[in-house]
Amino acid sequence: MPDEAPVTVAQAAGQLGLSAYAAGEAIDSAITGAVVSDLLSYVMANGKRGNVWVTIQTHSNIIAVAALAGLSAIVIAGGFEPADDTVARAEEEGILVFASAETAYTVAGKLWEIGVR
Repeated sequence: MPDEAPVTVAQAAGQLGLSAYAAGEAIDSAITGAVVSDLLSYVMANGKRGNVWVTIQTHSNIIAVAALAGLSAIVIAGGFEPADDTVARAEEEGILVFASAETAYTVAGKLWEIGVR
């Protein structure tokens, strides 16, 4: 698959049926990979610029971590929804936030299936 175009956040959101909570211009940015963890320090140490972060965390600290790591988007899995202050902070920081009723494991698998490596 080296000749395939990278998957964008918009494509992933559409193909996975994600609910958008905070979106913006970065919706068309390419996804460089994914990190799946609920431990903020793990994501700070291992998240790479352009990655999508899959978590069940909903509090506003996830926005600070995503901004620090330069992540493309956050997907809150497991049927959880972001807190209101999380959405407000995401909009201020320009961080894309989505939610899925699927488990983090399933979301990660679906990201792999659509070509996110």
